[in-house]
Amino acid sequence: MANIKDIGLSAAINILGAIAFLLAFAFLRLQPINDRVYFPKWYLKGARESPSHGGTFVRKFVNLDMRSYLKFLSWMPAALKMPEDELISHAGLDSAVYLRIYLVGLKIFAPISILAFSVLVPVNWTNDTLEFSKVQHSNIDKLSISNIPVGSKRFIAHLTMAYVFTFWTCYVLLREYEIIAQMRLRFLASEKRRPDQFTVLVRNIPPDPDESIGELVEHFFLVNHPDHYLTHQVVYNANKLAKLVKEKMKMQNWLDYYQLKFERNASKRPTTKTGFLGCFGAKVDAIEYYKTEIERIENEEAEEREKIIKDPKSVVPAAFVSFRSRWGAAVCAQTQQTSNPTVWLTEWAPEPRDVYWDNLCIPFVSLTVRRLIMAVAFFFLNFFYVIPIAFVQSLANLEGIEKAAPFLKPLIEIPTIKSFIQGFLPGIALKIFLILLPSILMFMSKVEGLTSISSLERRSASKYYIFIFFNVFLASIIAGSALEQLKSFLHQSANEIPRTVGVAIPMKATFFITYVMVDGWAGVAGEILRLKPLVIFHLKNFFLVKTEKDREEAMDPGSIGFDSNEPQIQLYFLLGLVYAAVTPFLLPFILIFFAFAYIVYRHQIINVYNQEYESAAAFWPSVHGRIITALIISQFLLLGLLSTKGAGQSTPVLLVLPVVTFYFHKYCKNRYEPTFVKCPLQEAMKKDTLERARDPGFDLKGYLMTAYIHPVFKGDDDDEKFSIVDEPEAEQVLVATKRQSRRNTPVPSKYNDSDSPSLPEIVNDQRL
Repeated sequence: MANIKDIGLSAAINILGAIAFLLAFAFLRLQPINDRVYFPKWYLKGARESPSHGGTFVRKFVNLDMRSYLKFLSWMPAALKMPEDELISHAGLDSAVYLRIYLVGLKIFAPISILAFSVLVPVNWTNDTLEFSKVQHSNIDKLSISNIPVGSKRFIAHLTMAYVFTFWTCYVLLREYEIIAQMRLRFLASEKRRPDQFTVLVRNIPPDPDESIGELVEHFFLVNHPDHYLTHQVVYNANKLAKLVKEKMKMQNWLDYYQLKFERNASKRPTTKTGFLGCFGAKVDAIEYYKTEIERIENEEAEEREKIIKDPKSVVPAAFVSFRSRWGAAVCAQTQQTSNPTVWLTEWAPEPRDVYWDNLCIPFVSLTVRRLIMAVAFFFLNFFYVIPIAFVQSLANLEGIEKAAPFLKPLIEIPTIKSFIQGFLPGIALKIFLILLPSILMFMSKVEGLTSISSLERRSASKYYIFIFFNVFLASIIAGSALEQLKSFLHQSANEIPRTVGVAIPMKATFFITYVMVDGWAGVAGEILRLKPLVIFHLKNFFLVKTEKDREEAMDPGSIGFDSNEPQIQLYFLLGLVYAAVTPFLLPFILIFFAFAYIVYRHQIINVYNQEYESAAAFWPSVHGRIITALIISQFLLLGLLSTKGAGQSTPVLLVLPVVTFYFHKYCKNRYEPTFVKCPLQEAMKKDTLERARDPGFDLKGYLMTAYIHPVFKGDDDDEKFSIVDEPEAEQVLVATKRQSRRNTPVPSKYNDSDSPSLPEIVNDQRL
């Protein structure tokens, strides 16, 4: 079990590591050769050019201005200088609201830390319960609730602070929800025209024997939305074509590499092997080989394009339908289209760059089955991950290591090595163990069939949070405490085991302190260094880049990574709220994380990240809900802990808190969440009216016509083949259709569950 000395060594290692990362970043970002790595956002905006230095050749690569090195920390105040409104204009509302998560952490835990250290630490420290107990402990544990004797009246202080912490957290969350809801409304009101404001995604379009998907969509919306329907774009299953395009780009990169290599050494033709990874198979001329491969793929690509154009089966039962106004789109997106609620399903279309095209071709009827399968898979992933987590906890315990490898015992007993193992190894082991998890969870979310990148990230983040709660938080506490107190368990009656567990759980704060320092201190400092993008950029720049366009494509600005970063932040909220009244010693480490991460990620958002989409902070209800969940968990854990400490009479008092917190969440959900889910018709009409007054001659149809064409078709001559042209105008009375049942009888098609009247009836009504 880690003591003050072990935590001190771990803090020293992580602080030195963070300082080393920051110093390396301060040096590397000043070098002209790295400018595109550390300021890619400005290059993408066209607001920055490669630094050009006159004089020697060296100055093009190395900054020789010694005065600039004296201001190596100038990036910190620069990151804080940009006002929030300017930040929203520069990086979008998603990025600005993401940063507010760190501010919420500071607002919640700064006052809580002051109160906890002023009230609870003296109450816990001025006891000697652990001195006379059989439980293994350290000096840090004397600052925890475990040092309070059973049945003591001092628990009144913890109960009072639990109420104070709860009400303060709820107040901060309420104010923040209100502020962000207003920010979202202002952002949507001031936002420039975007295709998704006028467009609805329609799924599960029922088949009709008389009309194609495109004709059926056009007919349905001309009949049911005659005054607002403008145009539509059917969805094609172009996944195979997209793979061919991706493969061709990969081959083109290899061709560029070998051509550049040959230009540098024209005396020798480069060769490669045709087998796996270029290591096996026959040796051939590399340039000719990749030219042949590109030609083959281009032929396959042309055949696949032709197939998509001519084969009706390439059209999936989904379409992007655009309207003449935001108001018309809002009505369609937020209402049921037919008496059968399982067909003609409408939802707001993601913005074009947010669409995840691979999943649009998944049959809607299979989505439920896919999600059920992934739910079962996620359960087993959680279940089986407990085993390696417990293994990591056993190795992080000295007795476990000595038992697994007895020959290491003399080495482990060296004080410095012992402190390193107990203070640093547990955190780094857990960090390494979770590296691949976000990729696994994102894959599972993609299998579920979600149609936008933003929804994929939110779903993956939800899974990651659940995983972290059960496997990182609960499993680490239970497995770690059981292993550390194994001797106590074996030498006492079964009735005493729950009490021993209750005493041991607060002591796991030392494990989480090591994790916070590894992940929250050194990990965040490593994020700003961008070592991986730095290496990849220079490799591409040396082997592949021929033109300025190639150099821009070699940049990898990355994005916030909401699916992996936000659940990690939520872990710190969970740890802070759980241990605030139990082991307050953890709180300063969490405060340092929130402050440091806020500065680092603000710098990255301003200078580096290029967000893939803009959802106008649609993720905030999930963030709010997870903080509320952490608060309720902390209340129940404190209730259970006090019950093991002979304070069972406090149960009714503490039970009030989860109930109050739950109803507070219900209030926030009903009051603010609709702002993040629905578009108010009043706001839509207001924006439409203003836009028509300012720009009455704007060609909206031309603007929307090709907005939702699959990326593999954009820029091609085939664009017109994938667009609906020659559509009837709004003034046309008769709605054109090929459906025989509509022409000859008033009975609806048996394939269309719409109770719409027949076309003769529509014509007669309009004549009347």
